[in-house]
Amino acid sequence: MPMSKDFRARLSQIITKASDHFGTPFHIYDEKGIRETGKALKDAFSDMNGFKEFFAVKALPNPKVMSIMKEMGFGFDCSSSPEVLLARSIKSFEEEIMFTSNNTSIAEFSTALENRGCILNLDDISLIAKIPKMPELISFRYNPGPRRKGNKIIGNPVESKYGISHDQVLPAYREAIKRGAKRFGMHTMLASNELNHEYMIETTKMLLDMVDLVSTELKIKFEFINIGGGLGIPYQPGEPSLNLNLMAKGILEILNNFKTAKGFIPRLFMESGRYMTGPHGALVTSVINHKNIYRKYVGVDASMSALMRPGMYETYHHIHIHGKDKSVPRKKVDVTGSLCENIDKFAIQRELPVTEEGDLLIIHDTGAHGHSMGFNYNGHLRPKELLLREDNSIELIRREEKIEDYFATLEFKQDKLVL
Repeated sequence: MPMSKDFRARLSQIITKASDHFGTPFHIYDEKGIRETGKALKDAFSDMNGFKEFFAVKALPNPKVMSIMKEMGFGFDCSSSPEVLLARSIKSFEEEIMFTSNNTSIAEFSTALENRGCILNLDDISLIAKIPKMPELISFRYNPGPRRKGNKIIGNPVESKYGISHDQVLPAYREAIKRGAKRFGMHTMLASNELNHEYMIETTKMLLDMVDLVSTELKIKFEFINIGGGLGIPYQPGEPSLNLNLMAKGILEILNNFKTAKGFIPRLFMESGRYMTGPHGALVTSVINHKNIYRKYVGVDASMSALMRPGMYETYHHIHIHGKDKSVPRKKVDVTGSLCENIDKFAIQRELPVTEEGDLLIIHDTGAHGHSMGFNYNGHLRPKELLLREDNSIELIRREEKIEDYFATLEFKQDKLVL
């Protein structure tokens, strides 16, 4: 069920005061829920020596939330210089950062490798020659191509821009060794929002098969495999949840079988983002207009610049109206923002309680790829972010964008090239 009953209950107790104090719209995240999910993940993999989660920063790049992850012992999966710098801003360095980028510039590599470095996970064999200096520990992102099907969101690996191909694996590690690499890992990412735990077990087996191939051929030992992220959450009411414990049990069995056969076992890494924070966030927005033409529209003070997933991907996010229970009459409506795009809708022909201006509308499961995918088209400004602490205090962890921010990049030293 979207949004836990516990989060919804605690949110209902504070939402009016939070809206009065901070003003809508805002994303609000639940510290208690995030910590509970982190504990459940660690408990599920507690029998695996050296297991480590690298939180995918792209899901929710806020230092306050990242600090919670750090307190739980997690590292950070970064794919750009700013994400690396965010991780370092909360004192994460070296092997607490997994840098997995694509189409990477030399400048980005320089940022990733300076200031005590990171685990460098290369996406392309051509990048070996471009990195300033081969680190001692190196990993490559493996794309199996036609040997494996991606899940329905990721799509066909053959069509993916990510990773090195099957026939490049041995040459990539051979060249890395030649340039000074002495420690090794292997990574892949073939799923997004996957709810079938068997898929992740199959991914683990695939990587171990590749580790066996490379280890045998090149006489090296792998320190870790990283099965990527992609653990899903149930956005739709009634949709089954991922069975984390069965997934962990299946992966542990495969790892133990590998150890029995090969005499060593690599550490298991993963880089969950959505699974860690997605259900523990909500976008709170106020009803400001009603429009009745061919359809009935409920207009709110947020737009898809604050949450692009429903409009861009036609994905479902559950919605409830604060203070309106099942006894309130319901009508079929579109919930819309004010962007000059017809796809600027949070719900289409959704049966919701009848609303009045000023009602608070809560959009569920925005704790990942919500605020972080925001944009400024049409001059729309991204909203503030709040953190609901375990003691029920509410902390502002990112202010809303202001008009001055929108104009900030127009303030610069004049520069003109005359040819």
